[in-house]
Amino acid sequence: MKLVFSTQNYTYLAQELTQYEGFELGEKEVKFFPDGERYQRLISEVDNQNVVLIGGTISDSDTLELYDLACAAEKHGANSLFIVIPYYGYSTMERAVKKGEIVTAKTRARLFSAVPITRTGNHVILMDLHSEGIPHYFEGNIRPVHLYCKPLIIEAARELAGNNFILACTDAGRAKWVESLANDMGVDAAFVFKRRISGENTEITGINADVKGKDIVIYDDMIRTGSSLIGAAKAYKNAGANRIFAISTHGIFPDQAVEKLKSTGLFEKIVTTNTHPNALASQSEFLTVKSVAPLLAQKLNEIY
Repeated sequence: MKLVFSTQNYTYLAQELTQYEGFELGEKEVKFFPDGERYQRLISEVDNQNVVLIGGTISDSDTLELYDLACAAEKHGANSLFIVIPYYGYSTMERAVKKGEIVTAKTRARLFSAVPITRTGNHVILMDLHSEGIPHYFEGNIRPVHLYCKPLIIEAARELAGNNFILACTDAGRAKWVESLANDMGVDAAFVFKRRISGENTEITGINADVKGKDIVIYDDMIRTGSSLIGAAKAYKNAGANRIFAISTHGIFPDQAVEKLKSTGLFEKIVTTNTHPNALASQSEFLTVKSVAPLLAQKLNEIY
């Protein structure tokens, strides 16, 4: 049996995970002092238990909430510890380009690496990372696991466009991953070429495949404002594409991002997963949200 806790913003995913055999929802208490300081207490007994903690690093506050829970689990005798980070929120800063830049993806990995090791070890489970190198930032005895959401992406693509479509991406940077995914599905792959105009702006200079009259499913690991996705969709549409759909693992959708995407009229439908709580808050007929809970349950049971 694995005892499941979560940060406050990921209660929904902890509850979904405990619908699967072998997982039990842990009880904790959370409150705030007048100055904003967070109080947390594990009410469920964790001594000699296999503990699962779920929390995306969607803010510095959420990151520290998860870190505190992890330290508490070890302090009170957890047998093993699985830190599940569905959305690793610092992956944009995964390398330094300018002198003096801080590689936040690495400093946060060091933070979780500092969680004391439980009796049989600590794991951190990360999902569809923006950069393949991030697991190597974790140090010491913690064991990183990169869990790919490929089964959900394939399922979503088939549901959207059947068997006859082109799997596309927003730029050449994701081309190898999308090509591998397309090969698994037996469809063609496409990507756009970009030229950077300034630090904020790029222009699309070409497409590597003939998309005329074809349905297009664009995959992007992360959708934030949707600007890159819209630019790619315009390029495919201008090249003669028929229907255009989009799939993303991490739907961040700040402000009115979903409405922005819908208002373009370029997309038939968008599918994302529930690795970020914003996706659930934005779901509609236009935006479908799939749960990663089945993949997590399977992977946790495999490791255990």
